[in-house]
Formats: sequence, C-alpha cells, structure tokens
Amino acid sequence: MTTISQDLGRVIIRQAERADLLSVFRIEKACFPQPWPFVAFEQFLGEPGFMVAVRDGGVVGYVVSDTVPNYGRDIGHVKDLAVHPDARGMGIGRQLLERALTALVLDGAAVVKLEVREGNDPAQSLYRDVGFEPMRRVPRYYGDGEAALVMVLDVAEWQRAGNERPADE
Repeated sequence: MTTISQDLGRVIIRQAERADLLSVFRIEKACFPQPWPFVAFEQFLGEPGFMVAVRDGGVVGYVVSDTVPNYGRDIGHVKDLAVHPDARGMGIGRQLLERALTALVLDGAAVVKLEVREGNDPAQSLYRDVGFEPMRRVPRYYGDGEAALVMVLDVAEWQRAGNERPADE
C-alpha cells in the first residue's frame, strides 16, 4: 500500500490507521449533529481516500473519499471531511480535501462530487474556492430535514488550474 503523506510544518496528512479510528469518531461526533457510526469508518480502512491530519501526535482532522466506476468516466466521492473545532482556520480542511482529490485522480476519477449541508457556509466556501460548483439541491437530504447541495468538480479543470497532479506526470 502506498501512503500519501505531506508534512505541513506541524501537520502531517497520511493514510488512516486502525489506531486513529477512535479519534476520527470523536471528531465526527464533535462536528456533526448526525455522526457516522464507528463501524462506517472501519469499512474504509486501507482505502487510499481515508486520510487523517496529525498535529503534535494527535489526529485533528480526516477525510473519507472513494471512486465508483461509471462507464469510463469514474466518479470520485468525498463522503466525509471534518476538522476538530479547535484546529479550524489553519488550512487543514483544504489540505485534506486537496490530498483526497489527488488520491481520487490517482484512482481514475474524472469528476468528484460531494454533498454539503445547505446551511454550512464555511464548508461551501472551501469547496467553491477549490473549484467545486453547485449542481443541485436535494431537499430533506439529512435526517433532521435539512437540504443538501450536491457540488461537483471536474478534475481536469482542477488540474489545469495548477493544482496537485499525480506523481507519474
């Protein structure tokens, strides 16, 4: 297994390991009113799109993403992204997102999608800044009745904009 790792000064982004799961789950519960169950994260162990941000020996954020075959134009999906409330505003979410996008490109994704709560303005701002565009609104997407915006990124455009490229280019 290839590990994607990047030293960001005091922050390292690397593949998630079993030992990280409890920290990931705690961040999930701190960040979301309807957190994923612990077992959901276990399912993604070993996947290139499940990465954590580590600072001073502790997990401060994570991203979960994967790729689904789609008739020659595979679709990447950023399923979950969170940064501990105490570590926000330091660019960790952006770094996690960009590393996930790179992993999705390496896995063959041509397009990447995600869903975000309609009321989550900080996340929407990050996604737009990276190049995601709103595609549609899904009413009552979340269990509490809040709508989601489905946002999409064309990977080729993202790369043309000078973002990370696969190592073999």
